[in-house]
Amino acid sequence: MAVDARSSTIARAKNYLASGEFLDTLGRLVAVQTESHPPSRKPELERYCHEVVGPYLKNLGFKIDIFDNPLPQHGPFLVARRHEDTALPTTLVYGHGDVVRAMPERWREDLDPWALKVEGKRVYGRGTVDNKGQHLIAIEGLRAVIEERGSLGFNATVLIEMGEEAGSPGLQNFLEDKKDILAADVFIALDGPRQSMEVADITLGTRGGLGIDLVVNLREGSHHSGHWGGLLKDPAVILAHAISTIISRDGRILVEGWRPKNVPVSVREASRKVKVKDLPGAPAPDEGWGEPGMSRTERIYAWNSAIVLSMISGQPENPVPAVPGYARSRIQLRHTVDTNADDVAPALRKHLDDHGFPEVEVQPITERDMFPPSRTDPMHPWVQLIAKSMTLTMDGDPNIIPTIGASGPSEFFKQTLGVPVMWLPQSYGGCGQHGPNEHGLIDLYDDGLAMMAGIFWDIGEVSEGEREILKNK
Repeated sequence: MAVDARSSTIARAKNYLASGEFLDTLGRLVAVQTESHPPSRKPELERYCHEVVGPYLKNLGFKIDIFDNPLPQHGPFLVARRHEDTALPTTLVYGHGDVVRAMPERWREDLDPWALKVEGKRVYGRGTVDNKGQHLIAIEGLRAVIEERGSLGFNATVLIEMGEEAGSPGLQNFLEDKKDILAADVFIALDGPRQSMEVADITLGTRGGLGIDLVVNLREGSHHSGHWGGLLKDPAVILAHAISTIISRDGRILVEGWRPKNVPVSVREASRKVKVKDLPGAPAPDEGWGEPGMSRTERIYAWNSAIVLSMISGQPENPVPAVPGYARSRIQLRHTVDTNADDVAPALRKHLDDHGFPEVEVQPITERDMFPPSRTDPMHPWVQLIAKSMTLTMDGDPNIIPTIGASGPSEFFKQTLGVPVMWLPQSYGGCGQHGPNEHGLIDLYDDGLAMMAGIFWDIGEVSEGEREILKNK
């Protein structure tokens, strides 16, 4: 009976797409011009919550609250709650309704960023994958369970943020202020691209990102290279040698304190198992670059990376024959939770002193807040429950990715709400996300609807004994 009902729920969710209902709803979401950067778009950000997504969730039996951002110049937060029983687990489903700038002048001539257009398997429009299409998949998964079972079988909260593309301004304060109504047992969100079209992903966290400027400031102005070359120190040469002690010739991090220590075995094993398929046009990894003895996936999902973002000395746009007095470079460290962000700059200062570079200044970048690193244990019972459900629905094990290479707000939710965090992306690397001609794929919408309907059905089937195990973690 339960298996038949589960299959029926999945078929119901997939039929939303086959019947055209899903695309009709997505078209209404895409039509709201929710660019998060121009201040003039704030009314559209509010309209998305008040007039489009809010009423849709209300019709599914959710209580709707729309809260102003703690930073009033930015978009609101929508919180939709469906409470069925205090004894049942609560799932927090997250998405963001804001989008990056539409850039209509860069789209193909016959496409409009704010008008959904289907061409074969592609569905064009700003937000079709980032993130309107993806959080609609989750909402429709909830809808399928409600219509099939008559209830969810668990409590659900849907949080729609309207400022993620602007760096989630106000989000952390909002979570702290509203953590009573956002309290949950697990966080689930759909965002980002899959690593492979053939394999679904569970992403458990993100890397943090830190910028540090290295500055060599030896003297005012520049001096004639004919008279002073060979006599005055060249700041660019000093800086280049300093960098060579930080990152090796083959891309290995050399700074003690920048290399993760005590990476859990479960994280290394999960990272090694991730299946990745390169897309046409994507660069191939350079052989022998990065930490030796690691697989490609371990280097991204379980390790840190350091790159030189920029270097400058003299006047690159119009070189003159003079010894400059100043050079600057910016280095970025992407790091997992196994490296403490507060230790990064002091570790570099000690490293440079130990290597004889006291004249190289270390200046941490504070121009903008960076997302902290985050990671949920791959062996967490909630992760195993979701993975088991996905395997049953998709007829194959998902990738379990401890930490994706990019950054995001995962740790805000994990620390403030105390929940395990999982991201279940339903896009692909060639979708045009953040660029012109953004599009979703019909096949991934179909996969996602089936997957989320199965997950939500299975959460509603969790036994009382299993609930105790999940809560105690």
